[in-house]
Amino acid sequence: MGETGRSTEIDVKLLELLACPLTKGPLVWDAKRGELVSRLARLAYPVRDGIPVMLPSEARPVEPKPKPKAGARRAR
Repeated sequence: MGETGRSTEIDVKLLELLACPLTKGPLVWDAKRGELVSRLARLAYPVRDGIPVMLPSEARPVEPKPKPKAGARRAR
């Protein structure tokens, strides 16, 4: 089943009301991918035709961002 259209924005008030169905934690809007991301569950829930699909079976796994190594210097 493919996505029929991605929403480019999500209502901020709606985002404040929504929570991850597994962790009950906050969600972050990823405008680039059109998804709601639960960092705690490491899942991204799709938004189809402006409607968040909050089913764990529809979510895709998200890899955590790598943390910088201790002692690593930033390029200037």
